[in-house]
Amino acid sequence: MDIKKIDHIGIVVRNLEAAKRIYGNGLGLLYIREEVSDEFHCKIAFFQCGEVLIELIEPTGPGPSRTFLDTHGEGLHHICYEVEDISEALAGAKAGLRTSYAAPKAGAGGSRVFFLDPSSVCGVETEFVELKK
Repeated sequence: MDIKKIDHIGIVVRNLEAAKRIYGNGLGLLYIREEVSDEFHCKIAFFQCGEVLIELIEPTGPGPSRTFLDTHGEGLHHICYEVEDISEALAGAKAGLRTSYAAPKAGAGGSRVFFLDPSSVCGVETEFVELKK
């Protein structure tokens, strides 16, 4: 598996608008974009922090981010690594790690993603993304 870089850090929040004020006005990070993910039942906003994005995630229905929020409250949810070829990365991961999905799913901005089972990566929720070309 060829990891290019850390793409983003995901943070689950209760209120996206309030979190946007904290990360934009409070921390002075550059707002990039916002979208709704029907696949993962959430609203997300991205901020630039150097070469890494901060992804703020507000759950809008049942799913992983809602479960996280209900169990842990707001906080750091996952780290995401960019890869060139998501299918190749998934095949490589399946060879030695447990994955959360059998096939990549649609991600933000037209990307394709998959997650590893946290128990196979030292308890860290880990995502891989192939950005839209």
